Amino acid sequence: MEKINKGLFKQLYLPPKQSHKSQNGKLTIIGGSKLFHGASFWALKTASRIVDMVFYATVEENKQLIKDLKSQLYDFILIPRGKTAYYLDQSDAVLIGPGLVRGGRQATGTGESGRQTKKLTKKVLTDFPDKKWIIDAGSLQVMEKEWLAKLDQVVITPHLKEFVVLFDLDFAKIKGLKFEELAGLVKSQAEKYNCLIVLKGVKDLVCSAERCFFNTTGNQGMTKGGSGDVLAGLIAGLSCKNDLFLAARAGVYLNGLAGDQLYKSRGPFYNASDLCDQLPKTLWKLLK
Repeated sequence: MEKINKGLFKQLYLPPKQSHKSQNGKLTIIGGSKLFHGASFWALKTASRIVDMVFYATVEENKQLIKDLKSQLYDFILIPRGKTAYYLDQSDAVLIGPGLVRGGRQATGTGESGRQTKKLTKKVLTDFPDKKWIIDAGSLQVMEKEWLAKLDQVVITPHLKEFVVLFDLDFAKIKGLKFEELAGLVKSQAEKYNCLIVLKGVKDLVCSAERCFFNTTGNQGMTKGGSGDVLAGLIAGLSCKNDLFLAARAGVYLNGLAGDQLYKSRGPFYNASDLCDQLPKTLWKLLK
């Protein structure tokens, strides 16, 4: 097991000085709901600082959600109803899940259900198996693990409970594992299902079938709601022009380092929006 360090940022894609619009990455984000409207904002805001184009699709025509997003953020293109496949086809990577309703029950008062999320997730994964996929939050919580093996390139971003549920494991036994044993288990699931796994925790794990890395950047301020959506948007943005395993490792390190830099001036008293704003500054320092 290896520790992630800043040396890997020398490998990251840096937009050439003579590049033109759309040459530095196009990303589609599928997410959002009436219940969880903030998640899309954090993922969109983060990714829009990295790639040239961010396309955004909601589960259904949600006028209030779209109005709220447009009032806070202008750096995305809303995918018209029925045109999702067109934009997915031209995207370098796709993030699905932030803000999508999870679970089998209907969300109170919204008319939305995790069943809708599962149906949507299965359809787009089946229709576009060759895309770079980043699966997070709502989609991660309702999908079947067998879907992963059918994708060419995919990273999932669970916390421990999501990891246990997705792979049908015993939570009590998993909690009792030493960190090295947990890493071995994560690596074995990555190998079995042909995927990359970012297991979020006090020490993050990023594992492929062949290698496993751990990350120690970050602090207790990152327990705030939305920090996971920021990370998902960050990994997705980086993956558009980089190898998916490199993007995942760089994403968790960078996300935590930005949190550490905020901690120096604010302690743990910052939120996901603060993290979004800090990330470009932190990334540029690393790349220079």
